[in-house]
Amino acid sequence: MRKLASLVVIDSINPIPKADAIEVARIGGWAVVVKKGEFAAGEQALYIEIDAFLPDGQPAWQFLVDKQAIEYNNVLGHVLRTVTMRKQVSQGLLVKPSYFGAALQNVALGEDVGERLGIAKYEAPIPKELEGLARGMYPTRVPKTDQERIQNLASELLLWQEAGDAWEVTEKLEGASVTYAHLDDEFHACSRTVDYLDVEGNTMWALAHRLGMPAAFARVFANRNVAVQGELVGPGIEGNIYKLTEHRFYVYDIYDADAGRYMGSEERLALTKELGLTHVPIVFRAWTLDAAATMDAILEMAVGPSALLATQTREGLVYKRLNGETSFKGISNVYLAKSAK
Repeated sequence: MRKLASLVVIDSINPIPKADAIEVARIGGWAVVVKKGEFAAGEQALYIEIDAFLPDGQPAWQFLVDKQAIEYNNVLGHVLRTVTMRKQVSQGLLVKPSYFGAALQNVALGEDVGERLGIAKYEAPIPKELEGLARGMYPTRVPKTDQERIQNLASELLLWQEAGDAWEVTEKLEGASVTYAHLDDEFHACSRTVDYLDVEGNTMWALAHRLGMPAAFARVFANRNVAVQGELVGPGIEGNIYKLTEHRFYVYDIYDADAGRYMGSEERLALTKELGLTHVPIVFRAWTLDAAATMDAILEMAVGPSALLATQTREGLVYKRLNGETSFKGISNVYLAKSAK
């Protein structure tokens, strides 16, 4: 579970060239622009990640709400996004714990305090193209895909560097996460929260039929419970940044619900081909994560053109151990800054 707000220790404070009033604080892999002299290295602070929705009425972030407010779930507030100040990328917000008084008493380092402060993860509204009638909620036996950002995995990265294993690296596409599943001999089409009925006008089902998924799943996954997860891109979805004229589905994971595991790279690629589907673009089939793969190097590696459209900056990269057991993502700061996310 992603921690939106937690108590941290500031690793370092560094100057920003040609900036007199601001400097950059580093927390793990994150960089946050702060007022000069407001924080010190080694000091404890509350760190709030990007994508956090900050509700109106809290003095610690009221200046952000006053500057740019939106209504989310009937509450007025502000969504933290990646910003650039004096060519320095800033992601998140650092706040003095004293702002919150008793609310943060006896809080341990790293403890998630988002809920007690009324902070929620902002989820973009469901595109009209993906609306439909609900058959039920997302199936509980299938995990939702949501790789952790590398900035939150500083300790794990050190262990991975020592191991020096090979990882698959794929492009992270900007679209809608969709799960198609064969469960108890029935075909399912799901968003991140809803299992949809097969009715006219539902994009997920229309695409599944166009690609022959129900029949292919029944043939390939007979007497098995398996979910194929991927990105749906195209008209009306996340601005259709790849300028597509039709909807497409790109596989990035296959989950064996009977065994309770994600399939490794070779098995996933073979099944994707057998189903007649398309895999997300592969950047490296077997990339070695060693000492050269620093936090900064991984984030820099995420920057580049999309394989779907050369003139479009890609959202980032997803890294997976070849056995499918471990994964993380590196989001391009260039993309985040351009798209204000």
